[in-house]
Amino acid sequence: MLRVSYCDRSSAAEPWIAGLRAHLPGVTVENWAEGDAPADYAVTWAPPQSFIDQQTRLRALFNVGAGVDKLLRLRLPQGLRVIRLDDAGMGVQMAEYVCHAVSGHFREFAAYEAQARQGEWTQRPARPRSAFTVGVLGLGVLGQQVAAALRHFEFPVLGWSRNARQIDGIRCFAGKAQLAEFLAQCQAVVCLLPLTPDTQGILGRTNLGLLPAGAYVVNVARGEHLVDEDLLALLDSGHLGGATLDVFRTEPLPADHGFWRHPRIRVTPHTSAQTLRAESIAQIAGKILALERGEPVAAMVDLLRGY
Repeated sequence: MLRVSYCDRSSAAEPWIAGLRAHLPGVTVENWAEGDAPADYAVTWAPPQSFIDQQTRLRALFNVGAGVDKLLRLRLPQGLRVIRLDDAGMGVQMAEYVCHAVSGHFREFAAYEAQARQGEWTQRPARPRSAFTVGVLGLGVLGQQVAAALRHFEFPVLGWSRNARQIDGIRCFAGKAQLAEFLAQCQAVVCLLPLTPDTQGILGRTNLGLLPAGAYVVNVARGEHLVDEDLLALLDSGHLGGATLDVFRTEPLPADHGFWRHPRIRVTPHTSAQTLRAESIAQIAGKILALERGEPVAAMVDLLRGY
């Protein structure tokens, strides 16, 4: 009998297991425990190495998220197929979050909130939208959806990715050779990159310093993309105008971290695009059945590239 192992020891596991059982009648779906029989398919997020070591017959491993950096820190069997969520409702959440952050900065809502607290009625001068270029770092499924949403609000949008892309309405840059040219034109930059050795710390003093004076930073990818102290220094110097941050090197963000108290930083608790359980379960179950029929599936991870 086909066997699916779900690896999560928290109280959140049971709804996932029940949902997978409902979508996969006749399949054994269980929450993994040490010593369990190996499974044919695994569904997990940040499992221990022991889970991977005991899965000696896996046909595929499903990651309940878009980023797979936590999996790639483990020793994975050669040839193992790793499959991530390719949307499952996250794209629209991410686009909504980023558009809120970018348009809020562009329209200076923080300044209006400060005025309101003082009982001050003052209209700030309107800014030309055509002069406020937004750059999207990372043009995968989520990055392209975010870029399209920003275009809907008529912001000029640039995109940067590791490899060259062509996207209607988006001027695209690619590779290290074009990163500086891309950053120099961005009044706001949004990070949606996968976390790899090449992208770790990409938002550090050198690259952030290439942004125009007053630029805004939005990080919704991984905390390790950002060098915290460099962002704080550039905000304090006045070079950067502010930041919205949803991901952090340590989560939850420590109570004594400088991000909490900085007047030009907005912090949210890794909530820009939450995994929607029902949509994710349906997607994973559908892909398991497709693989059993010998059909190709989307969102297969290239383990050498890291995404």
